[in-house]
Amino acid sequence: MKSYSDVFSALRREKRAALIPFFVIGDPDFDNSLALVKATIDAGADILELGIPFSDPIADGPTIQKADIRAVRSGMNVRRAMEFIRQVKQYRDIPIGLLMYYNLIGHYGTEAFFRDAHAAGVNSVLVADMMIDDAGEVLGPIRAAGLDSVFMVTPNTSPERMRRIAAKTTGFIYTVSVLGVTGSRDTLSDSVQDLVRRLKSLTTVPICVGFGISKPEHARAVADAGADGAIIGSRIVGMIEAHLDDPARAIAEVSAFVRQVKAALSTSG
Repeated sequence: MKSYSDVFSALRREKRAALIPFFVIGDPDFDNSLALVKATIDAGADILELGIPFSDPIADGPTIQKADIRAVRSGMNVRRAMEFIRQVKQYRDIPIGLLMYYNLIGHYGTEAFFRDAHAAGVNSVLVADMMIDDAGEVLGPIRAAGLDSVFMVTPNTSPERMRRIAAKTTGFIYTVSVLGVTGSRDTLSDSVQDLVRRLKSLTTVPICVGFGISKPEHARAVADAGADGAIIGSRIVGMIEAHLDDPARAIAEVSAFVRQVKAALSTSG
């Protein structure tokens, strides 16, 4: 199974940041969601960040909240999400990170969840509603299952907490570009460059920036700031929502957008 280290090492040689699209698994339904993910891989995604839908996604804005509702209504649950991931990995060996909420893990059974996630082809799990202070609840099972750990840093994270987060992270640090929830934004926060710089001074773990990246120039800007990856979610999920009655058009628009972002990243630095 291809690791984060494999991808980030190769991209450093290319002097390019990773393109990391985000999807809610099962939005708008299993088959169309799978087709969207496969098309995005073909368009140039380096890593995937996938969300298992949850009824109360507190870190997410309206666009992804609505995607969670659509996915749940289509019948998506944790076990079906594992099958979805297996089918993605059968299509292409691409690193997959999960971004999800602890309630789903606890209900499934913590050790069993991480074990089954790894068996399905998952590389890492980020628990969005778990602070670093409580990370001991999942770090042991994550490591025992052979997964990487991923944690979030925000613009108001103190240097001391950044060091603690970096010390417990083996995959990449999910760097939140703005305060607040996920969502497309017209402009990129001017705090990104300083945040990436501060993290780079503390750790050699890859730094990937998300929340609010909605244009190719945003992705290029975070790459030029020194980030190792750009995570794009709400813009892509919004395209899916805009074409619920025409899945083929959604696939075409998402694929074209991903190619545009890939081109921007290929010319960064």
